[in-house]
Amino acid sequence: MRNHLHEPALKAVVERYVTPGRRYLRLINTPFLSDPAARQWFGRALAEDSLHITDDELALLLSYEWRAQLTASWLVAFARREAHRERIGELLLANERVYAGRGFCFALARFGTEEDARLLADYLHAFLPRTDRGEQDSAMGALSYLDTRLGTEYSARFLGETGPWAHWLHARFPSDRADVPVSLDQSRDLIRTQCSYADHCMEALPPTH
Repeated sequence: MRNHLHEPALKAVVERYVTPGRRYLRLINTPFLSDPAARQWFGRALAEDSLHITDDELALLLSYEWRAQLTASWLVAFARREAHRERIGELLLANERVYAGRGFCFALARFGTEEDARLLADYLHAFLPRTDRGEQDSAMGALSYLDTRLGTEYSARFLGETGPWAHWLHARFPSDRADVPVSLDQSRDLIRTQCSYADHCMEALPPTH
């Protein structure tokens, strides 16, 4: 198992972008989105880092464990570093890291093209039948968000009362539960909020000369 403490280049990029302030923990459940005091400073730091980090450094983080991958995907998303689309799509479909998939879905939604919608649809086709682990709700929210923006219908194949999304919800959250903690509207709204937040943070940066 890799350990960044034993790889100088990886150690430097992890300590620069991932671990300060335990940034990766904030990116799991995004508490800063509902905290006015944190929204500005946290987003400013993400925006600046998304422009400062190199493609080689992003590739290093994406090759490592979930904390690094989650952080890298947010930095990729903020600055729309589309050179990493293919790698992010591969990692999402591999489904090897818990939590990192949330960032991958956000990045694809932020890129905002039909190619990204197809990558999300490929993931859902493979993983909606499974309930062991994955980020199906994030992917479904991102795909629905892209359909709304693009005027496409990639999510339609998964919807309906007897569709794969409904089966996944029923399997993941038994019908005797009074509270189902996820819905398509909630998942789509979270992705929309994240993308709007990224837009605002990037636009707020001072112009470069």
